[in-house]
Amino acid sequence: MGAEKILSELLTEYYSDQLQSIIFSSDHRLHYPLYVDFAEVMEHDSLLAHEILFAPKDYLPLFDNAAKLAQETVFERLKTNWKHESHEEGVNHPPASIKEFVHVRIEVRGPVLDYPEFCPSIGRIRVKHRGILLTLKGTVIRSGAVKMIEGEREYECRKCKYRFKVQPELESRNSIPKPIFCPSKKDKYCESTGFQLLEGNKVCHDYQEIKIQESTQVLGVGAIPRSIPVILQDDLVDVVKAGDDVLVTGVLTAKWSPDIKDVRCDLEPVLVANYIRQINEIKLDIEIPAEVIQQFENFWSEFKDTPLSGRNAILRAICPQVYGLFTVKLAVALTLIGGVQHVDASGTKVRGESHLLLVGDPGTGKSQFLKFAAKLSKRSVITTGLGSTSAGLTVTAVKDGGEWMLEAGALVLADGGLCCIDEFDSMREHDRATIHEAMEQQTISVAKAGLVTTLSTRTIVFGATNPKGQYDPDQSLSVNTTLSGPLISRFDIVLVLLDTKNPDWDKVVSDHILDQAEPEKDKFHEDISKKWPLSLLRRYIHFVKGHFRPTLTKEAENVISRYYQLQRRSATENAARTTVRMLESLIRLAQAHARLMFRNEVTRLDAITAILCIESSMTTSAIVDSSGNALHSNFSDDPDQEYAMQEKQILAKLNSFDEFADIVSM
Repeated sequence: MGAEKILSELLTEYYSDQLQSIIFSSDHRLHYPLYVDFAEVMEHDSLLAHEILFAPKDYLPLFDNAAKLAQETVFERLKTNWKHESHEEGVNHPPASIKEFVHVRIEVRGPVLDYPEFCPSIGRIRVKHRGILLTLKGTVIRSGAVKMIEGEREYECRKCKYRFKVQPELESRNSIPKPIFCPSKKDKYCESTGFQLLEGNKVCHDYQEIKIQESTQVLGVGAIPRSIPVILQDDLVDVVKAGDDVLVTGVLTAKWSPDIKDVRCDLEPVLVANYIRQINEIKLDIEIPAEVIQQFENFWSEFKDTPLSGRNAILRAICPQVYGLFTVKLAVALTLIGGVQHVDASGTKVRGESHLLLVGDPGTGKSQFLKFAAKLSKRSVITTGLGSTSAGLTVTAVKDGGEWMLEAGALVLADGGLCCIDEFDSMREHDRATIHEAMEQQTISVAKAGLVTTLSTRTIVFGATNPKGQYDPDQSLSVNTTLSGPLISRFDIVLVLLDTKNPDWDKVVSDHILDQAEPEKDKFHEDISKKWPLSLLRRYIHFVKGHFRPTLTKEAENVISRYYQLQRRSATENAARTTVRMLESLIRLAQAHARLMFRNEVTRLDAITAILCIESSMTTSAIVDSSGNALHSNFSDDPDQEYAMQEKQILAKLNSFDEFADIVSM
């Protein structure tokens, strides 16, 4: 009782506001959480904090009892205050009551998370961690249905009339064993073995099982990510869903595996959660010091007069081991940065994330770009069309221990980041049917095995595929790749990399590869890695993506609108839907280019660069004479002068279209 009193005083002193909100709550919930910061417990009583860490099974139930005592104390204070206010007229007090089930949830933050004894990775959980308060980080890969289990039963001894409660045994899958002796603590030992079950005192709990897996971002090459089941009860159920990054605090225990014929029954580790929270935003945050931001500003001040030269200096740092491919590197940068999500008055969302597809012959560097893009992204999943798990790319229902559960696929696990899919054309049939919604609406609607839900897929999709046989420029992209037209239209940029015979290009590329093999000659690659190392480039992309929300100027709107009208005139009726999506892609790419140029305003330069990217995709009729094979696109010695020529060319084509449209309308 002494421990309960100390805990009650702690809750009354530090958490009276939470207790009052619980007392005044009128939402008719059965279970209420009371969030306690472990650091404050250590500050109040370090010995007590030590006991909670090493004996949570004993102290967490005491904490729940103390919460009820603290409620009574706070309630008495409130009633005393109300008596003093009773002489004032017109004072109405809200309805208040002491709640039966209040669960103390221990929030572990700060330095404790740095100790592997209390916050190990999932793959390093061992028997020594059993029975202590652990905090685990991971991604939810499965979420089961919410069930109801019996929490406890009350029995009465037939001989001495002593009443006692029996708790369910987790090891035996929550079954409640029948008592075999009387636990009475009287002076004379009771030898009775007969007990009466008291009806009407049954307590039930909401119960859900999820499975969390350690993040692949913190694992080395070749390491297999481990997973562990987590049990959620009462107010913790349905707090997280598949694909969420979570921080779980709980007690490690074990339970017998399901009884399956011809399969050995073992004890499996399981974490009984006391507290769980999403850490999607916390985990994905990249710390950017003020001096690094100043470094970005100084860089752009140097290239104030020649901004495109500054942009190309950044683009050269993307996959520097691959020579040239300016168009591909620009497309990768714009895809990773993305545009601004638009939400209208009705709540309809237009995605801000861009998607990129590389179609090319073997040996053109597609997989190199995929791997480098994954390093640049704050959160990424790399997979192949056929090499993904049973959940595939989207989501599937799996049976685990006789119960149906949802297993998240690559797109769900990459929510908020990048999903790189190699061999994109080898997707499973059920993935082909659902990836359309995942890419455009950024959700996946699931109705499988009685599980009906919607999962979030706010993901950038970066795909790579080989053409079907020899690429035929006279045929459409869907014929060359076996991908359907509606699926291809989901990609903002589709670049074709054809390994055509070009002696001049082959000579330049071979010299570049041979120079890389000799470090003393590879000065160019060394200079890039010094100016824009991977860590700095990653920070730059993260900063411009979070700091800038570019808006279109009148000039940019005019160019995009005229180009869109040109495409609508030239498009057939079947391709009309594609050009509508193309307009959204143009806006996204123009916004992404403004962010890349460290601006909050979309200018005509950004709009024309977006048009050049769309034209390079070869999915529409080109108006730029220089567009063609993206494999042979190289960095210009004077990008600002080259842009001036391209701008003049595009505006001339748009003006000629305007004149033609005026003649037709007359």
